[in-house]
Amino acid sequence: MARAYVENPDLNQSRASVRAQDEEAPKALAGKRPKASIQATAGWQVGAIKIPAGRSANGQRQFVDDAFSSFPRGATLAVLQTLFDGGRTESAFRQAESSVFAARSTLRLTEQAVLQNGAAAYMNVLRDTAITRLSRNNISVLEQQLRVTADRFSVGAVTQTDVAQAQASLAQARSQLYAAQAQLKTSIAGYRQIIGNEPRRLEPSPSVEPLLPKSLNQAITVALAEHPGVTAALHQVDAAEQAVKAAESVLSPTLSVGAQLTNERDAILGVPGTRQFAAAVVGQLNVPLYQGGGEYASIRQAKERLGQARLNADLQRDSVRASVVSSYGLLETAKASLTSWRAAEKAAEIALIGVRDEAKVGRRTTLDVLNAQQALLNTRVAIVVAQRDLVVASYAVLGSIGRLSADTLNLDVAIYDPSAHYDQVKVKWFGVETLGGP
Repeated sequence: MARAYVENPDLNQSRASVRAQDEEAPKALAGKRPKASIQATAGWQVGAIKIPAGRSANGQRQFVDDAFSSFPRGATLAVLQTLFDGGRTESAFRQAESSVFAARSTLRLTEQAVLQNGAAAYMNVLRDTAITRLSRNNISVLEQQLRVTADRFSVGAVTQTDVAQAQASLAQARSQLYAAQAQLKTSIAGYRQIIGNEPRRLEPSPSVEPLLPKSLNQAITVALAEHPGVTAALHQVDAAEQAVKAAESVLSPTLSVGAQLTNERDAILGVPGTRQFAAAVVGQLNVPLYQGGGEYASIRQAKERLGQARLNADLQRDSVRASVVSSYGLLETAKASLTSWRAAEKAAEIALIGVRDEAKVGRRTTLDVLNAQQALLNTRVAIVVAQRDLVVASYAVLGSIGRLSADTLNLDVAIYDPSAHYDQVKVKWFGVETLGGP
């Protein structure tokens, strides 16, 4: 479980997705931060100027042609600061922040799925290993039974039919072993996919029932408050509310102030040697009146999406409630099933001993012994399956209430904290280096 928490690629890509979502916050804050730019121009210019030179004797105006070539160049530094934007930046930031919180809840969903799948993969390998071992033991028993039957046939105690029945049961057992081995290979592949390495020396794992609420009603209450599916939906509602405010801010006036410094040479009519320096500070007020109606459509659209987010929150609550009830039912079923199969195993063991004893004195047939042996095998396989189902169901219940986490399970790992990256990038004004983690 600890290895899956650290190395599972699905979980790590979800963490990277949250870190990418974190960057929406500084992008939103950029709306009220200053913007600065430098624009430089340079080029070559040729031209001619007619300069008035008075009038001739007959009164006609005279001009002197003056050709020139120059290298006009200049640079402009511009700074713009938004003072008021109708609350657009604040709403966009709160929307981004709510989306970050929703992404964290989605990450918790992925973490729960990985841990639950990891527990199931672990128990699947244990189950299939035990079933394979039982199948091998069954073959050994049936081989011994076949030898005994053959010996008894040689002395006329049983018929050829009894030998054939023993041979058929042995062949069937070998087929079951092959199926169990194939299933074990499949479970090992699933374990490798989720955990990241090959299973070695797996020990039986207890259920996590001590971590569960004492009753179903308590579990439902906890789930509705803590399940990441519910919290993600509620954060999405908050984000949708802020999206409505951001859309409405387009109708508000905006106020900004800008400063500009310009230095140019040889740029006035292209005359060489000319210089120009200018500085300006300008305030700008923009009052929107009508922009074609697109802004009103955006507001209506944002409101519809808000309604959709609220309905989705209700849907998530209903889904989580149903999941808790269902998972608790599966857990209770697994517990009752395990108790029943253990009782059946004791009865099957007694029955097998009795049938064997009766077969020795001719009161039971070889088929009766084989059937009793198969019944005992079936109950032991059912016990292994029920033990697996009980542990997996307990993890499913813990996940259904939203408490399946590395912290709750007390895994020996460094707990991933998504807020650390967010706190770093939220106040970051510049820089392109990433601050990602595992």
